[in-house]
Amino acid sequence: MGDKNKKSSNTVWHVHRITRKEREKLNGHRGLLLWFTGLSGSGKSTLASAVEERLYSQDLRTFVLDGDNVRHGLCSDLGFSDVDRRENIRRIGEVAKLLVESGSIVMAAFISPFRSDRQRVRNLLPPGDFLEIHCKCSLEKCEERDVKGLYKKARAGEIKDFTGISSPFEEPTDPELVLETDTYDVNACVEQTLALVKKRMSL
Repeated sequence: MGDKNKKSSNTVWHVHRITRKEREKLNGHRGLLLWFTGLSGSGKSTLASAVEERLYSQDLRTFVLDGDNVRHGLCSDLGFSDVDRRENIRRIGEVAKLLVESGSIVMAAFISPFRSDRQRVRNLLPPGDFLEIHCKCSLEKCEERDVKGLYKKARAGEIKDFTGISSPFEEPTDPELVLETDTYDVNACVEQTLALVKKRMSL
């Protein structure tokens, strides 16, 4: 697939006439990226969708980027090796950046197991625009919720490089929010997330 970090010498960056601030003014709110990270089964996708629903009901411009959905298209050529996982998050980070620049509030739900990859996405955005939300859930609870049977297959050796079993998950060291999804229900976690968004939107 070549050097993914190599920049083409035949491209020129075009400055758009409509600025991000002007788009945000039209939307009536600032753009943000809510990055939900955690083990498979920790509730990332469920929370991202629930938070979007609440924000959308307030007439805010939103979009959800979900791990499984993205791998059906943009990242369908990638596997689950460490190299492919990093490329997966790199691509998502660039897409999320564009959506934030459009003035949207973006919910990204990805295991994103490596701290360096999450930091790389944070570095793409201005300070304060990246909100790392750790969906903290015990491995045991995640396995209980495993309706797809992925953990069972991983423990049987049928799935290689599975986060939490045969591949590591590096917990965030200083996230904007920790949601104990094995303790609190979805509604409580949504309220905590909305409180963070409200606080950040008022800055």
